[in-house]
Amino acid sequence: MRTPSVGVSLEGLPYIVIAAFTTLIFAVLDCWFMALVGLCATAFIGHFFRDPERVAPEDAEAVVSPADGKICKIAREEDPLTGETRQVVCVFMNVFNVHVNRMPVSGKVERIRYIPGKFFNASLDKASKDNERCLLEIVGKGNQRFTVVQIAGLIARRIVCWAEPGDKLKRADRFGLIKFGSRVDLYLPDGYAPNVFMGQEVVAGETTLAVKRK
Repeated sequence: MRTPSVGVSLEGLPYIVIAAFTTLIFAVLDCWFMALVGLCATAFIGHFFRDPERVAPEDAEAVVSPADGKICKIAREEDPLTGETRQVVCVFMNVFNVHVNRMPVSGKVERIRYIPGKFFNASLDKASKDNERCLLEIVGKGNQRFTVVQIAGLIARRIVCWAEPGDKLKRADRFGLIKFGSRVDLYLPDGYAPNVFMGQEVVAGETTLAVKRK
């Protein structure tokens, strides 16, 4: 697995360099309005691809959010990988959120499945079935199986998954990102209950998304 740089994701560097170079050209040509536009674009792109460090909660059993954003759905639905009916928690990311995705639990990436598709608004229910997406099955402690689904959105046009089948990663480790607005769904195994509410803002790798039932 390839790990991105700390501070700014490597995936964003080409965009930042191009925007900065364009800004410089406009400045050299004394096109100050366009140079200002370029400077704002460079700042926005740099902000979008930021990749801050995160600290996982002390509770080793806690399942953390795989993405920054807002909880847009909590329901019981069919897991797209296993076919089982499971509890799913969905996180919608807008263009201002950090878009680096992180492991919800420590475990092994058992399999990865990419599905091409459309680009509906990621907050809509049909996005989980019709949009471009990447599915990861993670086997955690006690052979507990979690399914993480990266879903492209209306603006997002590329899903990036750094993880590979067989990778053993720790909770909150980076495993991928989705460019320019998207959503991540997390399907929980039996015995886990959501620890969030609709509309709640969550932070990848830090917010406890689910806990083990006692």
